[in-house]
Amino acid sequence: MRIAQVAPLAESVPPRHYGGTERIVSYLTEELVEFGHEVTLFASGDSRTRAVLHPGSPRALRSDPTCRDPLAWHIAMLEQVAQAASHFDIIHFHLDWLHFPTFRRLEVPFVTTLHGRLDLPELAPLFGEFCELPLISISDAQRKPIPWANWIGTIHHGLPVSLLEPTNRNDGYVAFLGRISPEKGPDTAIRIAAKCGRHLKIAAKVDRVDAAYFAEVVEPLLATPGIEFIGEIGEREKQDFLGRAAALLFPVDWPEPFGLVMIEALACGTPVIAYRRGSVPEIIEDGVTGFIVEDEADALRALDRIDQLDRQRIRREFERRFTSERMAKEYLAIYRQLSQPPVKNLQSA
Repeated sequence: MRIAQVAPLAESVPPRHYGGTERIVSYLTEELVEFGHEVTLFASGDSRTRAVLHPGSPRALRSDPTCRDPLAWHIAMLEQVAQAASHFDIIHFHLDWLHFPTFRRLEVPFVTTLHGRLDLPELAPLFGEFCELPLISISDAQRKPIPWANWIGTIHHGLPVSLLEPTNRNDGYVAFLGRISPEKGPDTAIRIAAKCGRHLKIAAKVDRVDAAYFAEVVEPLLATPGIEFIGEIGEREKQDFLGRAAALLFPVDWPEPFGLVMIEALACGTPVIAYRRGSVPEIIEDGVTGFIVEDEADALRALDRIDQLDRQRIRREFERRFTSERMAKEYLAIYRQLSQPPVKNLQSA
């Protein structure tokens, strides 16, 4: 198939550091190339891929100090996609809904994976207007605010099977990985670790929008004994960071659409202790790959039992459920479904 993947321009594909959507676009693109498909990737110019790269901007916009209006770059890229649309059998967008008005008017099949939260009130009229456009969710929980939208599948994220592997070493600390923001719960992770006497390592980025929260809420807690703030880490550091942890703490306080860090931990054979929010019950098998908890007290009880879990089985569950090969095959099934010409109803004479 001739497939276009259209990525956000905030990060490169794959991202140098944090960037869940761009990371998944990369894994999917490379699997499709491996399967022998003709893939074009619309992404920032500093992206790395075996597909044909069509740069939508010279570099990732988050790290470009000269970029003051990222929307301008995205609009220009969408025009380039539209001009090339007839070349593709299917176009796969990862841009939320920015492309909806233009591409509903074109005849080339396209599909949109929604990567973010959908519980914002202004989204209902938006999806009501574009109710015919096919959508893919990254968890069933993500759909709940707009269950009536044109969902044609749920496809959980996946990682390359050899990207992260168990270290067969447990250094006893607990880990927090991702982004410093109120909904991710780093302050909760610190309190949990402090109450149970576990060393906590925090590897996370601080976006500009969350700088005040970090300074006012999180930074004062970093003086707590046993708390270590590492900062943002890249892909290469994740295996040791997650693989040597006794558990990943995932105390989210929002309707998490997926939570890529959870399956990164599972790939390392590391159990996850996660709050029951959003996608968590779909990703974590309670008592097998981790524990699903309701509050801090429940998390403390889970930490007391964390060493009872079989880390080899956790890795096997990752291989069974969350590889990028499985993800790509599920997307291909949808591409083929959408690219088939409609069947005409023939009435007998």
